[in-house]
Amino acid sequence: MTVKLYLGDCLEILPTLADGSVDAVITDPPYGMGLLTNNHTRKRSGLAECNDFPPIAGDDRPFDPSPFLDYFLVVLFGANYYADKLPVSGGWIVWDKLDGLNSKREIGFNDNSDCELIWTNDKGPLRILRHRWMGAMKGSENGVKRVHPTQKPVALMKQIIEYWTLPNATILDPFMGSGTTGVACVQTGRNFIGIEIEPKYYEIAEARIAEAQLQIRMEL
Repeated sequence: MTVKLYLGDCLEILPTLADGSVDAVITDPPYGMGLLTNNHTRKRSGLAECNDFPPIAGDDRPFDPSPFLDYFLVVLFGANYYADKLPVSGGWIVWDKLDGLNSKREIGFNDNSDCELIWTNDKGPLRILRHRWMGAMKGSENGVKRVHPTQKPVALMKQIIEYWTLPNATILDPFMGSGTTGVACVQTGRNFIGIEIEPKYYEIAEARIAEAQLQIRMEL
């Protein structure tokens, strides 16, 4: 299993990768929402810990998925924000973040989405993945500090990787963020190529992936 990490702009790095070296692109790109990431400064929450994060590079402009659509398998999170730029596909994934909770009765006021739409170029049917991920109410990683404003659960990423790719596949994440895809690849025996433009997030991803690799070696 190999891990290759790059600090820089993915649009500049992708042409340097060897042809045929990638089996799947699985990524959570900037959605073009202009998401504010200074949650602590804005006193975003008085009920739970919140932090200030570096801005998400590229989120201040509409996302263009076209450079990533020719790969054999493509999985794009948050695709409801740029669906007009994507080809028609029957292979969407609905990520149910509530996982059985009633958003009105059990959560109360909630300005987060109950689900997230994930586009794939897979020709299979629609799929639903359930993993609770609503602020402090999470199905995994309880007590683990959040290190990215749009951080995804490793457990969910592992579900996607194991369902849609084969062991020893090479997975590319051109918007690596905090490295969740890379951690999931290490834990599922996939090769990983990660690219991140923000130095702070790159450092976090590098550390998280190295820790996952160390854990695997200790278990052998």
